[in-house]
Amino acid sequence: MDASNLDLQNVGPRLNDEEVDGFRCSVAELVMKVDKLEQRVNEVEKFYLNTSIKQPSTSKNTSSGKHKDKDKHVPGFKKLQQEASRRESAAAKRMQELMRHFGTILRQITQHKWAWPFMQPVDVEGLGLHDYYEIIDRPMDLSTIKNQMEATDGAGYKHVREIWADVRLVFKNAMKYNDEKSDVHLMAKTLLEKFEEKWLQLLPKVNEEEKRREEEEAEAQLNMQLAQEASHAKITRDLCNELYEVDTHVEELREMVARRCRKISIEEKRNLGIALTKLSPDDLSKALEIVAQNNPLFPASAEEVELDIDAQSELTLWRLKFFVKDALEVQGKSSSKGDNSNSANLAATNPNNSAASKRKKEICDALVKKARKRNKKPSK
Repeated sequence: MDASNLDLQNVGPRLNDEEVDGFRCSVAELVMKVDKLEQRVNEVEKFYLNTSIKQPSTSKNTSSGKHKDKDKHVPGFKKLQQEASRRESAAAKRMQELMRHFGTILRQITQHKWAWPFMQPVDVEGLGLHDYYEIIDRPMDLSTIKNQMEATDGAGYKHVREIWADVRLVFKNAMKYNDEKSDVHLMAKTLLEKFEEKWLQLLPKVNEEEKRREEEEAEAQLNMQLAQEASHAKITRDLCNELYEVDTHVEELREMVARRCRKISIEEKRNLGIALTKLSPDDLSKALEIVAQNNPLFPASAEEVELDIDAQSELTLWRLKFFVKDALEVQGKSSSKGDNSNSANLAATNPNNSAASKRKKEICDALVKKARKRNKKPSK
């Protein structure tokens, strides 16, 4: 038995051009819709996969309470953007206030009697310091810091720690380039110590602001994640509804095709029953699933299955016929390439193949038995 025995010609009365075009349009629309749905499903799967990967291991301890509160009401993206803008504006004002306090510290340092060597950029050429740029990677001075603090073109300091780092750099550079016993080295060391003392007075407020920013950012990220999850949950619900509509449309097309097809003859049923016994275990399981789709009570996954071809609907029979024809053609091509020897090796080494073959044999025996009963003629 091969695919040639399953004649699929003349499946039904000839359709007129209008009916054929209508059917083709319906199928084309379904294909396009399914392609779009598949893309959206992939996007949703990717989102939830990334969410599960990025989920921190300590989230249960740090944000479980927040999750309970946020479950009551999830803000929309527009509201989150507005809140983010207000939060950033408020944080910028608080940072400006810290910088203002830092400006007081900087003025006290610049007014010191020993601050004059550090007020302007080092005159490398005038002082003949030819090795200065070989020793100092990043020159800095107090007037440059002051100008950058007062900049209004967006190029100024964004965080008070940036100013702190540059002030320290002024004195560190002087101590690095000048000998420990030199006046400049001593002056830089003294001013650095005074600066650090004053900085320690402001540091608690800086730490408090940084902690506040960190907490606000964490809450903002949580809200954004919840909003994204809510959005994708809605997309998922919409996808389920659309998939249901597609499934309904497919069933309508199947029924329409079945109504237009002629009834399968007794001879065709016999050939179909025998052809089923020639399927591979995987293809046979798929064929039984086709039967189960129109007959929910059919035990497709049972160890022993008895399939009554005569009891199946025309729709099921035609679907089986098309499926079996395609499956046998694929098996025939595989056999011609020498896959039989490979299959034998796999069966010898894989116990699962043996179990599948055993189940296939039991189902095939039942099918053949049924076919023989139907075609057995009484003796004369």
